[in-house]
Amino acid sequence: MALPWVEKYRPKSFADVVDQEEAKYVLASWICARFRAPKDFCTRWAKKKDKEILDARAVLLAGPPGVGKTTLVHALAREIGYELIELNASDVRTAERLKEVVGRGLREGSLFGYGGKIVLFDEVDGLHVKEDAGGLEAIIEIIENSKVPIVMTANNPYDPRFRPLRDISLVVNLKRLSEEEVVEVLRRICTSEGAKCEEEALRSIAKSSLGDLRAAINDLQMYLSGGRKTLTVDDIKRVGERNPQLSMFEILDRVYRARWFDEARAISFNPSFDWEQYFIWATETIPVVYKEVETMSVAYDRLSKADMFIGRIKRTQEWELLPYALELALGGVSQIKNKPRLPPFIKYGFPQRLLILAKSREARKRRDALVEYLAQNLHVSRSYVKSEIIYVLGALAKSDSKIVERLSKALGINAIDIKTLL
Repeated sequence: MALPWVEKYRPKSFADVVDQEEAKYVLASWICARFRAPKDFCTRWAKKKDKEILDARAVLLAGPPGVGKTTLVHALAREIGYELIELNASDVRTAERLKEVVGRGLREGSLFGYGGKIVLFDEVDGLHVKEDAGGLEAIIEIIENSKVPIVMTANNPYDPRFRPLRDISLVVNLKRLSEEEVVEVLRRICTSEGAKCEEEALRSIAKSSLGDLRAAINDLQMYLSGGRKTLTVDDIKRVGERNPQLSMFEILDRVYRARWFDEARAISFNPSFDWEQYFIWATETIPVVYKEVETMSVAYDRLSKADMFIGRIKRTQEWELLPYALELALGGVSQIKNKPRLPPFIKYGFPQRLLILAKSREARKRRDALVEYLAQNLHVSRSYVKSEIIYVLGALAKSDSKIVERLSKALGINAIDIKTLL
């Protein structure tokens, strides 16, 4: 099997990492201030003296996929002669397993004469705080007690769940690569592989990758698979271009910045587009983008009409009409008369509704268990339990504590929680 080109052409040194100079300076400055590193490396790269950098317990590299987060850590370890202990936090998820793997790696001596060790927790935002058995708490504990450098990577570390991790780490943002930078790397790979690649073909790959260099390299290898030594624009058209995965932040930004109706509507064709989530996010972000009351009102009016249409679609099950509702929800919200000029950067906050639902998830689970138990034992519907019986039980429980105790014992739910639910 051929070696993946992503690995074959992975940068071997700090200097080879494409266009992330600011991140390199911050990471190198932190390493050189807190740990041992070669003098010539520190002289070249350690150019930051900020107190925030020097005092940080760990570094969290943040940015979209394929911009070089993991590669930068690999290059750093190679450059300063450190052994890299790498864990993918979305695979090694439990506290016990994390401590076991890291502890073993730090206890065992190196067979290859490394000058030290560096721990990389890759994709820490892949952890589920509630379900992954203390994984986040374990990482925080390892950071607080570690005597070796710890670096983490994440696509989106700004989820409120990861605030404890951000509080003890220095967050370093890596930027999305430009089309020209991606093309330059692809051009070098073509030369190295002895392939003749049309400039427009490389630009097509770079454009569809949206700054994800890893995706662009994988696409190039796919197009040149089977020993092919030429690549034209027609080859790409025959196979089809990549349909990129987008975060909800990116989807929103594309909708609001769309210049034409069709450009906004096309976002619904993206495989990562979730129209139900979009309605929740759009409801809370319209006031962030459209400051003027009149513009805001038009956007909300169109979004509400789209929501009404979807309600009718659900009732009648005529799902073939959904594209028309989405046209109004996307193009209607985007294309507004006298639309204001948008700033280069808009801070889209995480919807409060989703945060509140996340916080109340456990309480809702307990209430559902209570409703299900009563419905089964009383041989009535769940809706009847919710609308009638819960209130009757609540009134009875005030005068007879045994009702709460029996329900608590049957469901395995704390009696205080049962009282709260009633």
